[in-house]
Amino acid sequence: MIRVTEAAAIAAARWSGRGDKLAADGAAVDAMRFVLGGIAMDGIVVIGEGEKDDAPMLFNGEHIGNGEQPQVDVAVDPIDGTTLTAMGRNGAVAVIALAERGSMFYPGPVVYMKKVAVGPRGRGAVDVNASATDNLHELAKRLKMPVQELGVVILDRPRHNDLVAEVREAGARVLSISDGDVTGAIATGWPNSGADILFGIGGTPEGVIAAAALKGLGGEIQGVLHARDDEERRLAESMGYDFTRVLTTDDLVASDNCYFSATAITDGDFLRGVRFHDFGATTQSLVVRSRSGTVRTIETFHRHDKLQEFTLAGF
Repeated sequence: MIRVTEAAAIAAARWSGRGDKLAADGAAVDAMRFVLGGIAMDGIVVIGEGEKDDAPMLFNGEHIGNGEQPQVDVAVDPIDGTTLTAMGRNGAVAVIALAERGSMFYPGPVVYMKKVAVGPRGRGAVDVNASATDNLHELAKRLKMPVQELGVVILDRPRHNDLVAEVREAGARVLSISDGDVTGAIATGWPNSGADILFGIGGTPEGVIAAAALKGLGGEIQGVLHARDDEERRLAESMGYDFTRVLTTDDLVASDNCYFSATAITDGDFLRGVRFHDFGATTQSLVVRSRSGTVRTIETFHRHDKLQEFTLAGF
């Protein structure tokens, strides 16, 4: 799996700072699909991120791998942070998650959800239906620290203005991010990231991917589906989706044996972005497996004359 995200990250990094997010996303998708095609698995794409912003993508329902066992669900986001990549800003990553067939939540037409995420020490202390103030006080008790020292990750969107005001009124510190709430959720479970909790409305696909990572990190995510308009709500309800149901980590990824891999495209809080040099390129990646509870950070040097073999686009 790490070869998959490395390929996507290197291909996308060629477009970093060039102002064309669709070209960057297209390069990452092509590279990811190319490497996935050679992996020994019978995979079905459950989350093909890019639908909600009309970006190129690995399509929902697409079969990937060479068709051999095991049978798995696959959630991909070739670039979590396409705008970050296009503008050359920090925090963009290429990510993929795998789990046993039938174990990943399929969001259907509902592309947003209200979320709360915490790391292992905060697990069991939060409730997505509780107020931000109540969650912050409960988390502060659990972590044995003042509310004023809590770092709260919130996506910088107008819809979160009231949420930001409430968090500040409660006394906590807002860590505003412009994009990339997969990494925002992961940061809550990463030592010394400064992030203790994530709040707000973000992508449902990103919630499923983050759940796979947080399972391995020992954290927790909860979500409630959020419709963009009445038409989307009616369509989703006709398909059986419940907008009152709290989706837990296990609801989003039911399997106890799931994998998550992320490779940084640009520099972030816990991974360094792609570096190009005379030898070729250097990447840093995070790899998590839930069953073993292993969390690995891997630095890889890629020879220039071999890059073409697994980063199909852009070379």
